[in-house]
Amino acid sequence: MAVRFASVLTAATCLVAPAYAQAPKISDGVVRIGVLTDMSGIYSDLSGKGALEAVRMAVEDHGGKVIGKPVDVVYADHQNKPDIGANLARQWFDTGGVDLIQDLSNSGVALAVAAIAKEKKRHIVVNGSSNMGITNQACSPYAVHYAYDAYSLANGTGRTIVEQGGDSWYFLTVDFAFGHGLEKQVTDVVTAAGGKVLGSSRHPLNTTDFSSFLLQAQTSKAKIIGIASTGADAINAIKNAAEFGITKNQKLAALLLWINDVHALGLDAAGGLQLTNAWYWDQNDETRAFAKRYFDRVGLMPNMSQAADYSSTLHYLKAVEKAGTDEPDAVSKAMRELPINDMFAKGGRIREDGRMVHDMYLWQVKTKAESKYPWDYLKPLGTIPADKAFQPLSLSTCPLVKKG
Repeated sequence: MAVRFASVLTAATCLVAPAYAQAPKISDGVVRIGVLTDMSGIYSDLSGKGALEAVRMAVEDHGGKVIGKPVDVVYADHQNKPDIGANLARQWFDTGGVDLIQDLSNSGVALAVAAIAKEKKRHIVVNGSSNMGITNQACSPYAVHYAYDAYSLANGTGRTIVEQGGDSWYFLTVDFAFGHGLEKQVTDVVTAAGGKVLGSSRHPLNTTDFSSFLLQAQTSKAKIIGIASTGADAINAIKNAAEFGITKNQKLAALLLWINDVHALGLDAAGGLQLTNAWYWDQNDETRAFAKRYFDRVGLMPNMSQAADYSSTLHYLKAVEKAGTDEPDAVSKAMRELPINDMFAKGGRIREDGRMVHDMYLWQVKTKAESKYPWDYLKPLGTIPADKAFQPLSLSTCPLVKKG
């Protein structure tokens, strides 16, 4: 398995506080960021090269240096396999001089790498995965869950649909950590609201034929079929459901739908679906300005994970600058002290459990008649404020959280 390396070109040195400029402490004389992502598999459109370019853009926008030292970016494909992801992370931390691992699409990979980060006392930022374990049992001072998680998705899309009368559910769930965690979070929301879960079918990753799973969902007569998958799996499930006529009598709930998925499905198939996202490219002038620069490089509009890759990379570099070093404990402290105010989030902050809290947004996919220009896919339905969007610390199982 080849691991490819790419160095970001350095530019003008950033301004730093005089106290830090006198005696910077940067290990190996370079700050190195590793983008560990899916470059070739089912989630490559959601993360992949787009995640890498977002991190590169952040480094370039920071000036290519921090405290007078260069910032390099390396990358590798974890192939959606936790053992490969963990081995790459260990190699990067032990001999590759990597200070921060970014993106981490695939929850199984993210959980495996979080364990390595805790052991090695090196930083990771999770933007491409939803599993709540990152800020619960797998939490550490070195792991940050930035863009979204299963709790925020469940309390956006799931709760809204129950409130609209969708009180009986059947799940089509991808059979690994991401799907299991998302199904559990939505189940908790449905039952707490007085609804019922009538069953679930678990399918392998990268399934193309959902006919048997959809037949079971149809037989359940649940009002809502919850799609606890994403990327190509969610696209195939939605397409198959329409082809089999299931949507005539039952509604679909896409629990993690990306703008990439809407683009692939087309508005005829996706129009009317509700989704929860942390960010949308056409949200305001700041998001549009970033999206235009990104589109010029990638040829696609960025999704919430890729926007968060950019934001969290800048935040990490600012924390290194504030700390005057890339020493992990000092950077962890600075990351939690610095507020996050950029095109991704306003008033964001990182809690002691590693959760970055920020507003989340409920959207509805536009119909073809409503869409006026390319990538004009979503209309806002509401804002979920930061203090409601994510799991309260009172429910956390992270040992770093002090209770009482």
